[in-house]
Order: sequence, then structure tokens, then C-alpha cells
Amino acid sequence: MDELGYSGTSVADVTSRARVSRRTFYELFPDREACLVAALEDALGALQRELAAVGLEGLWRERVRMGLWRILAFFDREPVLAKVCVVQALRGGPRVLERREAILAGLAGVVDEGRGERARGGECSALTAEGLVGAAFGIVYTRLLKGQRQPLTDLCGELMGMIVLPYLGPAAARREQEALAPRAITSHMARRPVWPDLPVADPLESVPMRLTYRTSRVLEGVAELTGRGSAPSNREVGDFAGIQDPGQVSKLLRRLERLGLLANAGGGRAKGEPNAWRLTSQGELVARSISVHESRGG
Repeated sequence: MDELGYSGTSVADVTSRARVSRRTFYELFPDREACLVAALEDALGALQRELAAVGLEGLWRERVRMGLWRILAFFDREPVLAKVCVVQALRGGPRVLERREAILAGLAGVVDEGRGERARGGECSALTAEGLVGAAFGIVYTRLLKGQRQPLTDLCGELMGMIVLPYLGPAAARREQEALAPRAITSHMARRPVWPDLPVADPLESVPMRLTYRTSRVLEGVAELTGRGSAPSNREVGDFAGIQDPGQVSKLLRRLERLGLLANAGGGRAKGEPNAWRLTSQGELVARSISVHESRGG
């Protein structure tokens, strides 16, 4: 859908890419629209698990900022999924649009809690929150549609300033615009984040490859280096993992990309820009599981 657009994507296109028969497709989904709804639900479920793992607590403004950051960071790590969910979903049928509206309504409900923060917020209506969420969504939509390379997380301060302005006033909005990235993300996401307890099992059970020391180090390296604020290049990952041969590093990174554990946000040689590696949602789960196993001595 990202390549062909929703209207230009047929069931045959989907089954060809997924390497399944049309019969298998129709055993799972009655039509193409149901498949897109399932993709939306899958992305939403992954994001909800991330938000639950962080534990959004504290003041309303802090919860909104952390939640917004996690959403934008998720989209940065999964750019194709982000474009399908944000851009292509708008071209879907009534079931897709209905699910999208429900998601936006849920976000507006969280933002609407700002009315109870101060007397100023009491002058706002529920429509204020709907407008703020719609505006933020529109800004993200435009960035994704244009394919701009700047991380969406760069928008966090400005979007937060926009959100808190009607509820807390211009001074609070300026503080949000100038605030640093959430410490819980930049300082701890890669090392030992607050992850849910995972069962003791093979962390790559669902991935057709054998877990080796180098594989673990590469995944840990991408997680830690990304947590420091930028997506690492081949050389940076190799240095972290202790792999000196550039060819070996490149081969392993590409293999992990094909397995769906890594995504390359950089241009690479074809565009004259260095690779910029990030964990996919599946890659994050594997990295988390490795971390839990190590902490248990497994």
C-alpha cells in the first residue's frame, strides 16, 4: 500500500508480496479493507504495549508528552507502517475510517483532561481537544506524505506547545517547546527500560534464525545507540558489537533487515548517505527478550 497506494493495491498484490494463495487470504479476510483494518489494529496493539510498558503516570502534561513522544518514536522506527496507518488509511473504506475516528477520539479524550488542570482550561470545550488532535494528526500526515527525512520526534516540543497552550497558557507552551526529550526515553530506553516480565523462552522463537553472540551484540548495539539519540551507521554498530570486518557487519545487518528485525532509515550507498539502523517492533521484542534473559543469567 505504501508503494502502490490503497486504491492501487489489489488482493493479488498483497498475496504476491505475502507469498500466500488467494484462498489463504480470503480465509483470513473477507476483503482488502478488512486486511487494512487488521494492519491498523496490529500497529495499535504494538503501540499500546509500548505505552503500557512505559507506565504513563504523573501530571497530565507529563503523561501527554511521554505518550506523544512514544507515538512519534514508533512512527520513526516503522516509517512504512506509519504511512500506511496515517496516510493510506484516509483512502480506505467506511470500516477503516470508522476505526481511525475511534482512535482519534480516544486520543482527544486524553487531551481533554487538560480542562481540569487550571481555571483557564475550564474555559475550553471538548471540541478544543478534538481540534488539537486533528491539527497534530494533520501535521504528522503532511510530513509522512512528503517523505521528509527529519525524525517525527523533532515535532514533539512544538506539538506539545500547541496542545498545552489553551489549557495552561503561553508560558507553559513556551516551556514545552524548549523542553528536552523525555529522560525516560533518551536515558533508559536502550539500557534497561521498564519492560513487562517476559517468559523464559527462545527470544527468536518466531524468527527463522539461530541466535548467536554477534547477533545479540548487533541488536543490543542498535538499541543502545538509538537510545542515545540517533540511528547508528554500519560502522557504529560494528564498533559496538566488536566486528571489525565491514563486509561481515553489512551482511549481518542486511540479514536482520530481511528477517524484519531491523529497518534502515538512511539512504545507503545508492543515495550517497550512510545507513541509519533502527529496531522494528519485532526487533524490539527480541532485544527486550535478550535483555531479560541476560538479567536472569539465561
